[in-house]
Amino acid sequence: MVHVQELVDEIARLLDASVTLEDRSFQLVAYGAQSGDIDAVREEVILRRRATDATRAHFEAYGIATAEGPVRIPAIAGVLGRVCVPLRHKGVTYGYLWLLDSGDLTDDRLKTVEPLVARAAATLARESQTRQVPLDDLFSANPDTRAASAADLEGPLVAMATRAAPGQVAALWTLPHDVRIDLTLTHPAFLVPAAQARDVARRVQDMYGTATGVGAPRQDAADAWESWREALGALRVAEARKIPIAYWDDLGVYRYLVKLPHSELAALAAEAAPLGELAATVECYLDHGGHVQETAAALGVHRQTLYYRLGRAAEATGLNLADGRDRLVLHLALKASHL
Repeated sequence: MVHVQELVDEIARLLDASVTLEDRSFQLVAYGAQSGDIDAVREEVILRRRATDATRAHFEAYGIATAEGPVRIPAIAGVLGRVCVPLRHKGVTYGYLWLLDSGDLTDDRLKTVEPLVARAAATLARESQTRQVPLDDLFSANPDTRAASAADLEGPLVAMATRAAPGQVAALWTLPHDVRIDLTLTHPAFLVPAAQARDVARRVQDMYGTATGVGAPRQDAADAWESWREALGALRVAEARKIPIAYWDDLGVYRYLVKLPHSELAALAAEAAPLGELAATVECYLDHGGHVQETAAALGVHRQTLYYRLGRAAEATGLNLADGRDRLVLHLALKASHL
C-alpha cells in the first residue's frame, strides 16, 4: 500500500513526529521514520507488525473505537504519551493513526494534517471495497456456472468461512492481493491459494475475533465449492468446540457428523444424554482408547475413581463399555453432542 505509506511519511514530516498507521485489528499497515524518543510499544508494533492484546486493551479503554476525532492518551510507566487519530470514512472506523507526543502536538497542528488523515481513511475504505469479488457463481450448485466462473483461476485453492458481527469492519486490504473475498454470502468467504492458507486463516481469525473454518484444498478451481462446504462445516465445529480455527482435514469424525441432518444428529447425541456430568470422563476414556491409566492421568484422578465413574456411566446408559459396539455408539454420541 505505497499510497498509504506516502501519506504517513508526509504527516510525519509536517508534524515532525513518529507516526504509525494500524488497521482496526491493530495490525501495522505503515509507519514513518523515527523522530525523538521511542517506547516499547512502537518498537513492538514495528518489529512484530502488530500490538499485543494488552496494549490494544489499554488504548481501547480510551474510547478510540468510537471516537470521531483525535484522542490524547497520557504517558504511563514505559509508554510515551501519544495521540490516536481514528481513520473514519462515512461513519466507519477503518484504522488508527498514532503519533508519539512529547507535548507539542497542539490541536492547531493536528488540524493541518486533517486533509491527509481524511485521504488515508478514504484509501483504506476504498481498499476494503475493491478487495471484494463475487464468489456465489464459483460456489453455485450449477456445474456449468461453476466451470465458467473458474476459467481464470488456478489451483490449488482453499475456501474459508468466518462469522462477522453486524456492521463489523475487518482490515481486508491487509490480506495478500491474490486472496478473493466475498462478504455477501451467508458468512464472510475467502478463496485463498493453498500455500497461504494457514497464514491467511490466522489473520482472518484475528481480524474478526471469531472462529474460522478452513476447507481442504482443491486443485481444480471448479471444485472450490466443495472446499466452501467443508469450510462451513469446519466453522460449525470450531464454534461448537470453541477453537479459533478448524481445518477440515484435521476434524476426524466431525467431518462425517456435520453432514448429518439435524434430526439424526440430535438422535445420536441423545444416546449420551443420560451421562450428565459423567460425559467428560467417558469421552476422555474413549478418546484414550479405553486405556485406564492414561485416562486417569489425563483427568488427574486415581484409577479407582475412574473405575467408579465408568461403572456409573454404564448404569446410566445401559451400555457395556467393554463391548466395542457399545463404545462406538457412545463415542459418536458424545462427539455429536458438541454440535
